[in-house]
Amino acid sequence: MKKIIHTTQAPAPIGPYSQAVKAGGFLFVSGQIPINPASGELILDSIENETHQVMANIKAILEVEGLDFANIVKTSIFLKNMDDFAKVNAVYGEYFTSDFPARETVQVSRLPKDVNVEISVIVVL
Repeated sequence: MKKIIHTTQAPAPIGPYSQAVKAGGFLFVSGQIPINPASGELILDSIENETHQVMANIKAILEVEGLDFANIVKTSIFLKNMDDFAKVNAVYGEYFTSDFPARETVQVSRLPKDVNVEISVIVVL
């Protein structure tokens, strides 16, 4: 059995997918890009601000289920340019204090809406 998770505090999906799906003791959060949910605008002024917006979008989805970053067990980071890794990693590190999740970071040729970073997470309930 699965439950679809949706909040107006995170960007609406831009395709046929859900913001998150709760199933089997886990929450699977779809890849988030740096869209400000209040304005619908892309945040593209710096990779740091993009990453903060992505993390804010993830946080909003987690909060719907009463969860936070401590519940995340796996993250996937997709970068348009691996040269941004250190900056993204520094911002990402602000959201985790201990018991860090498993993670991979990969460079991709293109992301939705031509953003520079997308992050998805798997959360244990």
